[in-house]
Amino acid sequence: MRLSLLVLPLALAATAALAHGPTPQKISQSITIKASPDAVWKVAGDFAGIGRWHPAVAKAEGSGSRDGGSRTVTFKNGGTLTESLDEYKPEEHSYSYRMSDPDLKALPVSSYSATFTVSPDGDGSKVEWMGRFYRGDTGNEPPENLSDEAGREAMNGFFSEGLKGLKAAVEGGKAK
Repeated sequence: MRLSLLVLPLALAATAALAHGPTPQKISQSITIKASPDAVWKVAGDFAGIGRWHPAVAKAEGSGSRDGGSRTVTFKNGGTLTESLDEYKPEEHSYSYRMSDPDLKALPVSSYSATFTVSPDGDGSKVEWMGRFYRGDTGNEPPENLSDEAGREAMNGFFSEGLKGLKAAVEGGKAK
């Protein structure tokens, strides 16, 4: 009897440890652009202007580029995300923002926050886009399309495609 009283709490603790839920995922993408940070910021610094350079975005509308500003991003796949600015630092060519409510059609993540920064790099600029997020299904056994891997793949693709679109818009002298 005494042994079973000891084994039961250990078994419960082991079960609880296995059922811990999702862990935050982190990604980072960067690109070098042959233009000054000011020239890159002129295109990318408008928080609601992402629709002018990101190939996956059909349109974006927003309330401005300042702390507390927001934007609604409509994807070409039909998904829509609302994002809000946490910090907007134009003098540092940087802003941080977060998703308000998930739309798994847009991106298979349940929440995310991101930081976008433009810095000098030789004669050009380095643009970094870093994100932190949770998978689309935060349960213990998510389907493949809402798993950690699906979230990482989608966010990496979104950031990479966006940075390539920004590079083309700045270096080509025209936004989409």
